[in-house]
Amino acid sequence: MHAKTWPEFLMLIGLRYFVIAGLAFLICYVLLKRRISFRKIQAKFPMRGDYQREILYSVCTIFIFSLVPVIMLHTPIRGYTQYYAHISDHSLLYFWLAFPVMFVIHDAYFYFTHRLMHHPKLFKAFHRLHHRSTNPSPWTAFAFSPAEAVVEAGIFALLLFVMPLNSWHLFGFFLFQMLYNVYGHLGWELYPRGFNRHWLGRWINTSVNHNQHHKYFNGNYSLYFLWWDRLFGTLRDDYDQTFDEVKQRLREIR
Repeated sequence: MHAKTWPEFLMLIGLRYFVIAGLAFLICYVLLKRRISFRKIQAKFPMRGDYQREILYSVCTIFIFSLVPVIMLHTPIRGYTQYYAHISDHSLLYFWLAFPVMFVIHDAYFYFTHRLMHHPKLFKAFHRLHHRSTNPSPWTAFAFSPAEAVVEAGIFALLLFVMPLNSWHLFGFFLFQMLYNVYGHLGWELYPRGFNRHWLGRWINTSVNHNQHHKYFNGNYSLYFLWWDRLFGTLRDDYDQTFDEVKQRLREIR
C-alpha cells in the first residue's frame, strides 16, 4: 500500500474490488453459469437490478474507504498511530505474526459491530441496504450504505492505533479481506463436504454460513471464524444441516 494521494487510494481500492468481484462474477455468473447453476446455495439468481444497486453503492463505499487511509496516514493523525515505514523497524517474526493478530481483531470488531447494526434502532440507518441482497453475489461485498461503510472502515483506524503495522501489513490484510468477503457472498460453497464438521473447519466461516445470514437476516454474524457465534449462541441451528444438504446435493447430482 504505497499510495499517497486520495486518487491513488481510490484507484487501488476500486481496482481491487472490480478485479476480484468482477472475476468471480464473470466465472460463476456468466461463463460457467449453466454448468454449475445446480451447485448454487440458493437456486435462484439475483435480478439485474440487484447487481446494478450493489455496484452503485459499492462505488460509494470505495470513495469512503479510500478517504480513510489518507486521513490516517497523510495527516497529523499519523503521529498518534503505530504505523512504521520500514520492515526492519521491528523483527521479521513480528512482521509475520502480526497478520493472524490482525484477522483476530478484525473478526471480533466485525462480529460486535455487525450485531449492533442489527439492533432495531440502528438497522434501518446502517445495515438494511446491505440486506436488500437476500441472495448475495460477488458485487454484494462492498454494497453498504454510507453509514455502514464508515463503520466497516473503522477497522483500518483501530488496527493502526492498537498495533505496529507496515504498509505491507495493510496491503496484504485488505487484499485477503476482499478475497474472503467475495467468497462469503459468492453464492457457491468452495469448501469440501464435511468441512463444517472437521475439528478445524467447524471454527471457520463459510459461504453457506453467510448466505444464510443474508437469506434469514438473523444469526451467523461472523466474518472469518465462528467462535463468537458459537460462544454467544448466534450460530443458526440449521447451519450444519444446510451445509451438509448443499454438499450432499452436489454429490448426488454428479
